[in-house]
Amino acid sequence: MVAIQPGRSPNAAVTASAPQPQRFSPVAEADPTLCEFDEATETDPDDWQKADWETYRQAIAQASEKTKGYYHDGMMRLEMSPVGNPHSRDHSIVIYATLLFAALRDLRVDVHDNCTYRKTGLREAQPDVSLYVGDRVGSLDWDTKIVDLDQLPPPDLAIEISDSTLPDDCGRKRLLYEDLGVREYWVVNVPEALILGFEIIERGSRRIQESAVLPGLSLDILEEALRRSREADHGQVSAWLLQQWQA
Repeated sequence: MVAIQPGRSPNAAVTASAPQPQRFSPVAEADPTLCEFDEATETDPDDWQKADWETYRQAIAQASEKTKGYYHDGMMRLEMSPVGNPHSRDHSIVIYATLLFAALRDLRVDVHDNCTYRKTGLREAQPDVSLYVGDRVGSLDWDTKIVDLDQLPPPDLAIEISDSTLPDDCGRKRLLYEDLGVREYWVVNVPEALILGFEIIERGSRRIQESAVLPGLSLDILEEALRRSREADHGQVSAWLLQQWQA
């Protein structure tokens, strides 16, 4: 089992009527398919290991360039970067769709692919996709390698593309992103072509179906784009998205 501090469990119950942001269950009661997973591809939660910061720093420094690192509450996790068609295609669709929507709505955005965000000694994450929006665009110098969150703002939106890491992305990683201070977090359920969206407020989160960071962007539209991409090519999916957003 993953070691979570008291009051920090990712298994807290969902309370739809609660007025304050809460730490939601990894499995949404309203639609249990959102965070279901195949036991054959489940990532063992024990992949989170107790480690002090220096141990984590050495481990990630010695790992291959394809290794992603996460650190939270004295626990570390190292992952190999995903390979294969399903993850890569959904990854591409999400990046393209967010950029297309921003261009059509004249929104300022910078998109980052597998960028590392570090709060030295406390937290580190490497989301599959992250976005700076509006006033935060341009916060990073061109040659920034690791984003130092002691000096720079976190991204507005973090996205994990979940093919085989779904339970963790819905659980501990969600708590990590809450603590990093991102404004919004999405988990893309690749096998089901579904998106679980969270707005993060005061280190808590609440479920959303429309982005607050990219106002007017419906996650339902993005889910439909993912489903269409199972049969159509990216050019056809792009044309369909243009029709939806220019209507």
